Amino acid sequence: MASTARLLGHVLLGVVCLSSFGQPQTAKAPRKVAQQTAGVATADTSIAFVRAARLHRGINLSMWYAQAGDYSDARLASFTTAEDFALIKRLGFDHVRLSIDPEPLIREAQSGELKPEAMARLDKTVEGIVAAGLAVVLDIHPEEPYKRRLAEGNDDVWRFCAFWRAFAGHYAGTDPDKVYFEVMNEPAFNDLYRWAGVQARAVAAIRGVAARHTVIATAGSYAKVDELLAMEPLHDDNVIYTFHQYDPMWFTHQGANWGVQGWVFLRGVPYPSSPEAVAGNLAQEQDDRVRLYVQRYGAERWDGARMRMEIDAAADWAEKRHVPLWCGEFGVYREYANPKMRAAWIKDVRTALEARHVGWAMWDYQGSFGIVLKDGKTTLVDPLVPGALGLEEK
Repeated sequence: MASTARLLGHVLLGVVCLSSFGQPQTAKAPRKVAQQTAGVATADTSIAFVRAARLHRGINLSMWYAQAGDYSDARLASFTTAEDFALIKRLGFDHVRLSIDPEPLIREAQSGELKPEAMARLDKTVEGIVAAGLAVVLDIHPEEPYKRRLAEGNDDVWRFCAFWRAFAGHYAGTDPDKVYFEVMNEPAFNDLYRWAGVQARAVAAIRGVAARHTVIATAGSYAKVDELLAMEPLHDDNVIYTFHQYDPMWFTHQGANWGVQGWVFLRGVPYPSSPEAVAGNLAQEQDDRVRLYVQRYGAERWDGARMRMEIDAAADWAEKRHVPLWCGEFGVYREYANPKMRAAWIKDVRTALEARHVGWAMWDYQGSFGIVLKDGKTTLVDPLVPGALGLEEK
């Protein structure tokens, strides 16, 4: 638990920026209390609730403007195209979450000045998405070293706020019903109090230049449900709160060569889980540590009911605080997962979210968790995932 002095320091971190980026909303109107029907918030008419309802079924556009390494015009122009936007719309999605690494956009970090040529390319992308009839969440999605600097250095916090002031100002003229600002993807802060201060500063920077746009805020580590439950809302009514759902990661990340060391050794992990379901895995597994991981996974009995419990916890948090909620990521690494089990997991998450009227964006479109496979010439839609997502091609 943070000491009083430490907590006060992080609160002041947020207050300083409020005084530095225009006039904050120090005395805001109370949130409208939503009508309750069967335990679900259904009748709040604030703009954030209205806009959250428009983020019904979405898909993440990853490995394009973030996590790519190559941000050349040639690659950016060809990796995802207008044909992809049309397919996304035709499949039945209504929005995309566009991952954006801020560093390739920045000309001068201290002032937040942006590179005109980089922004011109991004502008074309945003315009193309909106022209296809889709809303777009501009998800600031930096690499891990950027996050570490932000977690440790106050100068980097100022630069982050300067970036957001410039970036939000650049898009302030866009339609706020179509363009949303997500403060940061999975900040990876161990100190959640510090992240609360940093996020408050960033939102204040946004509000100084883009008062009408809806901001999407997140908890401070990896946006998991339990981290959301430890979060308190910002003093801003035009905010949607997001979380990510990848549990159980022994299933969703089996074979992955990043993250927890044991994932890379996993193959054929079943879903749903039970001691009986994983018995075959245990019989074949030679590594004692991996055996323990799989044994635990079986004992946890992950299935549709367990998934509903997780999603209900997030939805209850939002309902009690009268704030809108959106699940910005969920998905399964497809390389080693059984396709039918992958589809079953996706369906269980999607139906649990929709039962609580929570919009979502699946991770991802064409990456290693994707709904399509692209080989440079053809785009093949996964035969099982659209049905698991409840989509009907138009």
